[in-house]
Amino acid sequence: MKRVFVFLAEGFEEIEAISTIDILRRAEVDVTTVSITSDREVVGAHGVPVMADKCIADVKHTETDAIVLPGGLPGATNLEASQPLREMIVEADKKGLLLAAICAAPVVYGSMGLLKEKVATAYPGFEEKLACRQYSQKEPVVVDGHIITGRGPGYSFPFALAIVEYLLDKETANMVAGGMLLTESLR
Repeated sequence: MKRVFVFLAEGFEEIEAISTIDILRRAEVDVTTVSITSDREVVGAHGVPVMADKCIADVKHTETDAIVLPGGLPGATNLEASQPLREMIVEADKKGLLLAAICAAPVVYGSMGLLKEKVATAYPGFEEKLACRQYSQKEPVVVDGHIITGRGPGYSFPFALAIVEYLLDKETANMVAGGMLLTESLR
């Protein structure tokens, strides 16, 4: 079974986090939500409190197949400032594990130099902070090697389904999408 860590920081975008967690679990991926602080309760950008499964001090990069970063502000800024998370990302990148981020969160990978040879996308206005080879303003989700980036909340479903397809297969992604009555226009 594939394992994924979804990291939560104060001010995360609720739609991006919760819909991604839901879709991954529908695909029978083992998802662990991880607070980047020592407090498991994390409040989203719109005031929704979420109880994370674990705190960052209680997980290791060797326990996952993927790292997922939801965006939101100041969530993405808080993710970027987390040294333990940055260290975990470095180790995951060395192993070629999937790194996925949506909305403002791709700037975390950009600030670490992980996108310099990649095509990536993010929420409009964050293009320059990505420090990527090429910014895609048309694609809602970009998969380039072991990195997946998404534009924003409205593309949370295609973002999550791209993760499912990457970790499992297209058939499973299509099955999950069909079960949710997602048409091609919503994917």
